[in-house]
Amino acid sequence: MTPNIPKNSKKRIVIVGAGFAGLEIAQRLSKRPELQIVLLDKNNYHQFQPLFYQVAMAGLEPSSISFPLRKIFQSRKNVHIRITDVKRVIPERKTVVTGLGEITYDELIIATGADTTYYGMKEIEEKAIPMKSVAEALALRNRILQNFEDALTAETEEERIALMNVVVVGGGPTGVELAGTLAEMKRCILPKDYPDLNFDSMQIYLLEGMSEVLAAMSDESSAKAREYLENLGVIVLTEQMVTSFDGDVVQTKQGLTLLTKNLVWAAGVKASVLEGFDAQTLGRGGRLKVNAMNEVEGYSSIYALGDVAIMQGDEKSPEGHPQLAQPAIQQAKNLAKNMINKLDGKPLKPFRYKDLGSMATIGRNLAVVDLPFWKFQGFFAWLTWMFVHLMSIVGVKNRIMIFINWLWNYITYDQSLRLIIKPKPLAIEKTEKRESQELLEV
Repeated sequence: MTPNIPKNSKKRIVIVGAGFAGLEIAQRLSKRPELQIVLLDKNNYHQFQPLFYQVAMAGLEPSSISFPLRKIFQSRKNVHIRITDVKRVIPERKTVVTGLGEITYDELIIATGADTTYYGMKEIEEKAIPMKSVAEALALRNRILQNFEDALTAETEEERIALMNVVVVGGGPTGVELAGTLAEMKRCILPKDYPDLNFDSMQIYLLEGMSEVLAAMSDESSAKAREYLENLGVIVLTEQMVTSFDGDVVQTKQGLTLLTKNLVWAAGVKASVLEGFDAQTLGRGGRLKVNAMNEVEGYSSIYALGDVAIMQGDEKSPEGHPQLAQPAIQQAKNLAKNMINKLDGKPLKPFRYKDLGSMATIGRNLAVVDLPFWKFQGFFAWLTWMFVHLMSIVGVKNRIMIFINWLWNYITYDQSLRLIIKPKPLAIEKTEKRESQELLEV
């Protein structure tokens, strides 16, 4: 196979990753016709990560928070999109190695984001459910709904409880939002769907290794979030470090044992760094060290943005900027402006992060918001959270569909997307699997 990207006199900028940072800088640089933009991603769509939990909890369809990359760049003939895995970088040859072959670059921008980390616990990696993509959110939805179906025919009460209990590991925004939404489903929706099940016996646990949930937010918001969760019936257990999960039982370092077949892992992330970089280039969390221009230290013409980058020397963020959407988008905007300024012979501007605040929603009319000048909780915070996230979605149609879903859910106290959708293998895939198995047996 070959990437089949036309060669011309234009300066080629290769962007790896179409997340918040990659999409932002691709859109900005593509406005310059003298540049050739090559956008590489393993998916043919941009996905809005903050709402993964709503897909997992049957509140939104995957298409509502996903947007086709080719539609975004339909009018930009200087943009070439290739759907492939990027395996490694060869800096001395200015080349990236992909599943389609090698692609050369004049300048390389790495915006590969972060993936789930299990801190070396293989058993948990194999049996827990992560939520770092639309596909994983769908898998979580399938698993939980199927387990409710299986609970109807469970032979013992212990097996039934294990199928219904849910343990969420990680007290950050993802874990808090997921646990809160699930608690509301338990209260308002699931008893109507499964009248044969006793949901008083179902427990939702939120485990956090630190002393509080939403530790990155203010003490006021952290305490209020915990109060909201506990009022919804979530059992919040802090200072609990999960050490094992065999598919039926969760155990923590502190001696806690919980019966469940549903372990949702939202406990941490690791940078998705490409191979080919010197080990000294990696900083805290395995992130690529970059200077104030987002250029990878020790390499010319290679830049890193967002979750995969750690900027050294920023007085306000000495340990690196938070791995959130806003720092990624701001870095992308600054780098795009610098690249354009370089083309126009104008001075470059070092990156300075502007903290716009943080927020999390816990449930219906319940949210916490920390702004640089104001901290508030409750109904108005919930409206603020909805507005900010709605306006951040790519595509007018997607915004309308999400708003309709949210409005319907609010009026009816119900979600209408509780579908178990399992992919069916194609005939050719079945044949390949059978042939592979026969070869192994030989």
